Amino acid sequence: MPIRPAVLADLRAVQRCAREAYRIYVPRIGRRPVPMIADFQLSIEQGRLYVLEPEDQVVGYVVFYPRDDHIHLENVAVLPDRHGMGYGTQLIMFVEQEAVRLGYAKIELYTNEKMTENITFYPYLGYEEVGRWEEDGFNRVFFRKEL
Repeated sequence: MPIRPAVLADLRAVQRCAREAYRIYVPRIGRRPVPMIADFQLSIEQGRLYVLEPEDQVVGYVVFYPRDDHIHLENVAVLPDRHGMGYGTQLIMFVEQEAVRLGYAKIELYTNEKMTENITFYPYLGYEEVGRWEEDGFNRVFFRKEL
């Protein structure tokens, strides 16, 4: 699937994807999760945001960047009507390939403890849970994968 760096013309499509993908979590968490209020324009400008665009339509995106000795996978989302098609896995595999290409041996990420789908999905892809704690007012579950 075509994954490419996002450009500012993608901003609205990315914001829509984030709103639609994360809205199911608002009642669980009691407020909007961080990806719904992220500064996607800044992520695009910094070259940290990539989009998945089959059939000339943005259906998912991923935000990642180097942090210390690893790649931090900050955010990944796919439009709900495209769930189950392997797009999320493709985006994460892209990050893993980029990490290796850039010389990093591990990826770290976190998710909200109320996003139970993610807590089972990441281990399926080889990520190991490394801790749980409160950060920035959210109860988070932290994961790591050695590449």
